[in-house]
Amino acid sequence: MSRRVASLSLFILLIAAAVAQAQTYTVLHVFTGHGDGGDPETALTLDRAGNLYGTTHTGGAGYGTVFKLARAGSGWILNTIYTFQGGSDGAYPLSRLVFGPDGTLYGSVGSQSGTTSSVYNLRPQPNACTTALCPWQETIIYNGSNNGYPNAGALIFDSAGNIYGTGGGGLSCQLGPCGVVYKLTHSGGSWTESVVYSFTGGDDGQTPYAGVTFDLAGNLYGTTLYGGANHQGTIYELTPSQSGWTETTLHAFGASGDGYTAFGGVIFDIHGNMYGATYNGGSGNGGVVYELQPSGGGWNYNIIENIAGLAGPEDNLTLDQVGNLYGTVGIDDQGLGNVFELSPNGGSWDFSSLHEFLDEDNGAEPIGGVVLDANRNIYGTASVGGGGNGSGQGVVFEITP
Repeated sequence: MSRRVASLSLFILLIAAAVAQAQTYTVLHVFTGHGDGGDPETALTLDRAGNLYGTTHTGGAGYGTVFKLARAGSGWILNTIYTFQGGSDGAYPLSRLVFGPDGTLYGSVGSQSGTTSSVYNLRPQPNACTTALCPWQETIIYNGSNNGYPNAGALIFDSAGNIYGTGGGGLSCQLGPCGVVYKLTHSGGSWTESVVYSFTGGDDGQTPYAGVTFDLAGNLYGTTLYGGANHQGTIYELTPSQSGWTETTLHAFGASGDGYTAFGGVIFDIHGNMYGATYNGGSGNGGVVYELQPSGGGWNYNIIENIAGLAGPEDNLTLDQVGNLYGTVGIDDQGLGNVFELSPNGGSWDFSSLHEFLDEDNGAEPIGGVVLDANRNIYGTASVGGGGNGSGQGVVFEITP
């Protein structure tokens, strides 16, 4: 080998090593299961100042918490801004927090019995705090007795400030309530629920576990866990009209080689393409990442990645400004999950594992999705472990490029 070739080979190896080491994983907070909460299972939410907001499924008074994580010098400080009390206050939050048009936080929370869910609003106290701990004020804006079991999908607002979400209830299906998409309309200081669509358990699907997503024309899109032509769930569209909403099934999961069990919903890129993932199925047995492209008034469904492992993503994917997709796997072929990136490359997609969770020392089993800031730093939660010896009950993490 010539010196020039040897030098070039060494240079390539050094570049490859630098790329492999470019991603830095940092634990920002380890949950104790006490006042700060435990078992974080949802994606985080960023505000304009770069603060992170999220929920824990347990801890606090035993029914979960809402927290804010803010930068303090070179570190981060977590404050518990609300502790659920069970009963009429709700328990075990599962949905990602969203900021409403009024700049305050909204989410959905279950009940102690696990049979109903409610929508709540959180806002800072109107007066300046006199103590270091400053809990926010919670208001249950709708008691979802008609929505059935708790829903893990995030709420979404339309341009008029109405809220849309999914839940149980509606018609009775073989595996339980068929599920509904509902709308909350604000008027006269209160919120009124109306059912946008009630699933039948047939070709339209059953159990819309994920939330819904708007396109630019005002149509709603989402996924179901069950039902459909193959009884393994669907991707659906709801189109508004003066007489109500019309449902169209865009894809039925569960055909040979396809994914199924879509816990996560769908997202759009700037070209109108739709992306999502399934928890099971595909050639790797760990679910699939899929794309739907609009074509001639319909949609073309393509699998862009088969996830290898025991199970696939359980939440929505995240899209950055250059078209890369990000997601998490709670239990992969290495054992305890990973954070991954999919990058478009000339008509195909390149898969990269940005972080592998190999033990519980720094957290494990990332169930919720991730969020990116303007500098492409990635933030997420791992539902178990942390504390250096795995004694914690989940972590908030950051992955820096």
